[in-house]
Amino acid sequence: MKTIGIIGGMSYESTLHYYERINDQVNQLAGGLTCAKMIIYNVNFEEIRQLMLNNKWDQIKLNLASIAKTLETAGADYIVIATNTMHKLADYIQSQINIPLIHIADCVAQKCKESNILNVGLLGTKYTMIEDFLKKRLMQNGLGVSTPTNDEVINKIDRIIFDELCKGQIKNNSKQYYIEVINGMITQNNIQGIILGCTEIEMLIKATDLDIPIFDTTQSHIDYIVDYALERKLIK
Repeated sequence: MKTIGIIGGMSYESTLHYYERINDQVNQLAGGLTCAKMIIYNVNFEEIRQLMLNNKWDQIKLNLASIAKTLETAGADYIVIATNTMHKLADYIQSQINIPLIHIADCVAQKCKESNILNVGLLGTKYTMIEDFLKKRLMQNGLGVSTPTNDEVINKIDRIIFDELCKGQIKNNSKQYYIEVINGMITQNNIQGIILGCTEIEMLIKATDLDIPIFDTTQSHIDYIVDYALERKLIK
C-alpha cells in the first residue's frame, strides 16, 4: 500500500471528508481492519485566509510547498491538496517535490468523460470561478467549461462557502440559491453536468436536487487517491 500525503485544514470540514471516506473506501476494498496509510498536515486556515484576502499568494505558495516537502520527507508516496482553490498553486508545489501531486481537476474530468458529459458548469470559490487554474486544466482534459460571470452571483457563491459551509452551516436559502444559479446555467450555457468545484459545496447540493448529473471534485479526488493507495491504478 502506498502512503498518502495530505495538505489539509482548508477547511477542516473538507479534510474530515477526505480522512473518513479514504479510510472507508480502502476498508471496503481491502477488507478486514485495513485502513489507509496517510500523513496529514493540517494548516491553520485563518492564517491562510488572511493571506488570501491580502493577495499574498507568493507567501501561501512557499508555505504549501514547504509542507509538501515535509510530507515527502516523512514518507508520503504522493501528495494531495484537500481543497480546490489551492490547486491554483499546484504546478509550483509539484515543481518543488520529487513525488507526484494528484491534481483534483484531472480526477473529476475523467469522471465526466466516463459519463460522456463534455459540457459542464463549474462552481467554486471566487478564485476558482474568476481565474483559469481549474477551468484551464479541465479544458486541457477535453471539457467545455462555463462559470458564472455576474459579479453579484460570484460574490454570493463565494460568501456562502466561506461564511457558512467552511463553518459547517447548511442553510436552506443558500441551497436554493445555488440550485437557481445552476438551473440558470442549464438554460443559458446548455451545460450537461455541474462540477462542484469546492470541497464544501457537496455539503449543500445533492444529486436529487438537480436534473443534470453532479460531479463532486471531492469524491472524484478521493476515488483516485484510494485507487492509487491500493495500487489499483498506477500514477502516470
